[in-house]
Amino acid sequence: MSVEQKAAELGLTFEPIEPGYLNLCIKTGNLLMTSGHVSDQKGKLGDNVSLEEGIAAARDCAIKILRSVRDEHGTLNGLKVIKLLGCVNSTPDFTDQHLVINGASDLYHELFGKTGDGFHARSALGFAALPTGVAVEIEAIFEIIDE
Repeated sequence: MSVEQKAAELGLTFEPIEPGYLNLCIKTGNLLMTSGHVSDQKGKLGDNVSLEEGIAAARDCAIKILRSVRDEHGTLNGLKVIKLLGCVNSTPDFTDQHLVINGASDLYHELFGKTGDGFHARSALGFAALPTGVAVEIEAIFEIIDE
């Protein structure tokens, strides 16, 4: 089953994107590099956002990234997930940033395969604040492996 078919089975839809102030996804060579995509969830992990809400926020970011990648490339098929950078708005004593960003990684494993094209490198970092007070921001790099 293709990635596009798996996404449809999960109920994911991707509306076209109107150009904005910054490029949300840019192609260079055979790479697609995204800007940071932020969650709708606001707040701080370890304070007023639960771990479960943080995981859902990371998944939200991952879906927004897919929308931008698909808008630039035309399809989600023929891609390999290379790298995620996950930023978590968290208190100094919160140390489960990696679990939060699993919300994005798990979706990409489901769509692209955990041991195949979805098996990616990743960083998960805690931040004192993120733009507009969002809980999570993620950026990604994809490789075009089949055009």
